[in-house]
Amino acid sequence: MTADKTDKPIIFAPKTYQYEKGTLNEKDVLANPIDQFTKWFKEAQADPTETIPEAVALATASLPSGRVSCRVVLFKELDERGFMIFSNFGTSKKENDLVTNPHAAITFFWKNLQRQVRVEGEVEHVGYEMSSKYFQTRPRGSKIGAHTSKQSTVLKNRQELEDDLKVNTEKFKDTPDNEIPCPKRWGGIRIVPLEIEFWQGRKSRLHDRITYRRDTTDGEWKIFRLAP
Repeated sequence: MTADKTDKPIIFAPKTYQYEKGTLNEKDVLANPIDQFTKWFKEAQADPTETIPEAVALATASLPSGRVSCRVVLFKELDERGFMIFSNFGTSKKENDLVTNPHAAITFFWKNLQRQVRVEGEVEHVGYEMSSKYFQTRPRGSKIGAHTSKQSTVLKNRQELEDDLKVNTEKFKDTPDNEIPCPKRWGGIRIVPLEIEFWQGRKSRLHDRITYRRDTTDGEWKIFRLAP
């Protein structure tokens, strides 16, 4: 689709920002990107202005169309293999994308710290046991909500959802919180990284970008500086 050159923007956002809070150099980063991420994430958690440091944009793409979809989700766990999120993977658009293309990207942005982390990698579903273990940490209402919502399916109206919620609330009324089971359609995915980029904002848009790329033959991480 090509825009008409005579079109005028409906919204124009001329405000610019200067990034002057930090620097990032190859000699300062840790050898392993998981360790480097852990360091930055803890700093984001410690900053009172970063109210939801675990918020992350998750992008997936469907093949063969190549159509990309993106949504904000909450990052929940990290291990040596990769980054985990939990959601409905039975009916959601992200699951439909992953069936055709098991790759995804996530992006963290910490505004006050003027930092961004981009992760690109392969996706694997975590087992039901691990999904269930995390599911039990959720509030009761969220557990019942997971049983209620067939995510991304079309509803006639809000009332349809409310009616289903009433049915499930009644269904589990005598069930202790820790015995509400994890729905089979609900669970976790792990993004196993192939590349992790650390971005530190700098003045005049000459940002610092340090990226780690994993050699697929030996699994070793190599560090590069990228032009901003």
